[in-house]
Amino acid sequence: MNGMIGINKPQGFTSFDVIAKLRGILGMKRIGHAGTLDPMATGVLPVFIGNATKACDMVSGDKTYVADFKFGQTTDTQDITGKILTESDKAVTLKDLKEVLPEFTGKILQIPPMYSAVQINGKRLYDLARQGIEVERKPREIEVKRINLWQYDEKSRTGRVEITCGKGTYIRTIIHDIGEKLGCGGVMTALERTRDGGFFIDDCFTLEQVQQAKDENRLEKLIIPIEYAFISLDRIRLNEVQTRMYKNGVKLDLARINNIKPNVRDYAVYGYDNNFIGTAIAEHDKGILRIGKNLV
Repeated sequence: MNGMIGINKPQGFTSFDVIAKLRGILGMKRIGHAGTLDPMATGVLPVFIGNATKACDMVSGDKTYVADFKFGQTTDTQDITGKILTESDKAVTLKDLKEVLPEFTGKILQIPPMYSAVQINGKRLYDLARQGIEVERKPREIEVKRINLWQYDEKSRTGRVEITCGKGTYIRTIIHDIGEKLGCGGVMTALERTRDGGFFIDDCFTLEQVQQAKDENRLEKLIIPIEYAFISLDRIRLNEVQTRMYKNGVKLDLARINNIKPNVRDYAVYGYDNNFIGTAIAEHDKGILRIGKNLV
């Protein structure tokens, strides 16, 4: 079994918990995921099965989240599960909030939270945080495409936002930083990822649904072919000799390959039999096509 499946991760599970559960359901070990979610978060978790696991680190795109928040507190985790560090009764009006939101869109700098999987000197920040150790973290550039304020109640200082962003963005940190900007602090109280690249929440399955499909012998209907992850790439088809050379890691002569475009670098590669076999990179200055990732 090879391909991808979108899982709707339940609250309280780590991303690895989901993989462990799926290994039991599917009866196979070769399963991986992209786009780690915190245990309190729910929603889209792209899962890769069999040969598709080779693409775990390749399939990434914009992500969309729906987050609930509350102003007036800060915690060590930047969400509602953490230890309360500060509290404030400062009022925040809808006007106040709307005025600061534009400062958190576009390419901005973000300091990753201590409770995160970021590594510094070979150690995960969350491991250090659990030991009560806080280390200096350098700001990293992230991109926030959109922040849509869905609702906000001035009395309770609670609300909901939809955020579309690039890879490496911490939503709880955005909320924390907005709270800091408003002078009252803020924490994330709930988080759902509704899109990760080409995976959408409405197309994802719960672990219970995957188990049911297994019991009813219809698992294959849930699996998406890996080629769909690269549907946005230009497509090239190799002849029989080129297919064999590609699979053996041999660089190919660009001039002998059909449909190569002078300004396009990345391609989805299909063999002479029209089956998807991987990705390739065109090095126009050298006149060669080399393997990006062989996925067969």
